[in-house]
Amino acid sequence: MELQRHTLANGIRLVHTGIDAPVAHCGIMVNAGTRDEKETEHGMAHFIEHVIFKGTNKRNVYRILNRLDNVGADLNAYTAKEETCIHASFLNRFYDRALELIADIVFNPAFPEKELAKEKDVIIDEINSYKDNPSEKIYDDFEELVFDGHPIARNILGTVRIIKKFGKPQILNFIHENYHTDQMVISTVGKIEFGRFVRLVEKYFGGIVPNPLKVARTPFRGYRPQVRSVKKRTYQTHCMLGNIAYPYHDPRRITMALLNNVLGGPGMNSRLNLSVREKNGLAYTIESGYNAYSDTGIFSIYAGIENGTYDRALAVIMRELRLLCEKPMGPQQLRMAKQQLIGQLAITYESNLTRMISMAKSILLIDNVESLDQIGERIQAVTSNDILEVANEVLDSNRLSILTYLSK
Repeated sequence: MELQRHTLANGIRLVHTGIDAPVAHCGIMVNAGTRDEKETEHGMAHFIEHVIFKGTNKRNVYRILNRLDNVGADLNAYTAKEETCIHASFLNRFYDRALELIADIVFNPAFPEKELAKEKDVIIDEINSYKDNPSEKIYDDFEELVFDGHPIARNILGTVRIIKKFGKPQILNFIHENYHTDQMVISTVGKIEFGRFVRLVEKYFGGIVPNPLKVARTPFRGYRPQVRSVKKRTYQTHCMLGNIAYPYHDPRRITMALLNNVLGGPGMNSRLNLSVREKNGLAYTIESGYNAYSDTGIFSIYAGIENGTYDRALAVIMRELRLLCEKPMGPQQLRMAKQQLIGQLAITYESNLTRMISMAKSILLIDNVESLDQIGERIQAVTSNDILEVANEVLDSNRLSILTYLSK
């Protein structure tokens, strides 16, 4: 499938992959997220993602919702540490309708005070609901521990105290300072001739006044391992441990992804699942993850552990980490690990919505999109020594931070 690209005069980049399918996916990704907030703006990026749907200069909230709902389409959005994405899925013949609506939402929001007040209550309920789920909350608390003192440490939802103070002037100021046209990508996967797609985007986005990025983000530096325990009213002991890892552009990212998949990826045959859960029955959930950001990354292991078995479970986990640091993977093990990761990626690429979002993020961060075949070639090029080197850097026990929720 050929990847096609174009850049508008105002700096907004376009990327398209054509498919022969009845449903298209299209969205705009903005290189602005939680890490771009000031302390007094904590939660602003996520708040904007909510209230941007609550009215424009020509539509109220009901007209926004009905514009795509009435033709069976889906309109959605998400906020992350480094990006905000507004996207839609629809039948191919509604490209014009979807692009016009997305442009109206992103560049002509009205932010009516009545709607802002209602959405604050919605997000506060979301925050309180999140606090009731320790297996989710520990992920954000762990990033706060690892990235201590840096804006990337902040959770996406924000705090009740700060959110209550948000008003239209603060929202508009955040958008002006962070929604830069040369830091936006409009991505689509669908059945549309590329020239027509470019013309539609020019029609609805071409008149946007350029607002190029002038000041780069402050990179994260100075990681220090930390160990912290917190007592909570839980039925399990929840634990996370990990280390900083490689940014999105680092060539070792592929090796790190492969190592993570072997250790605690989604496969039931991951080393942690086999040793902690299947062999010893010490945890219902045991998994590892690796997230790459623009200037850093984070590797983590999460375990929901039966009370009273924490020390034993941690010892089993640390033993698996030592094995990866000390013993090179054999040729057969490595071959199977590579095939597993390639297969998992191929399944992920079956989702055209996921592919559309992945294309946009890749253009934002490295101005390039690799095909599945190219990624597969990079995975196949990883050696056992590559994995050993990365393991000794990232899984080093002296470099690990640990956060534990101990049951009261």
